[in-house]
Amino acid sequence: MTDKPKTYDDPVTRAGDNLFEALGFSAERADQLTQESDREILQLIAMKKQVMSEIADWMKEGDIKQITAAKILQVSRPRVSDVVNQKTEKFTLDALISMVGCIGKKVHLVIE
Repeated sequence: MTDKPKTYDDPVTRAGDNLFEALGFSAERADQLTQESDREILQLIAMKKQVMSEIADWMKEGDIKQITAAKILQVSRPRVSDVVNQKTEKFTLDALISMVGCIGKKVHLVIE
């Protein structure tokens, strides 16, 4: 016997819609939450780019090829390419910090 797929009566939040408003927040509060979320996302992307730049600089300074870097960083060669090309959406910050640890660098977190 096969299960039928579930159907939902809830509307789908479309691209461009305010997710927070769809969750029931007032329009004003939804806008505030969206702005806060956008700032946090931009901050996370900036941190990822900084760590990626450290790895790319290490490769340049040491004239290290991607295949060699992949072995040292314990990732595949295409993942190294993604780091060098700063494809931030493909990595979590903790994965990037682990890679930096593999090259002997330390990361210090400062909360202000």
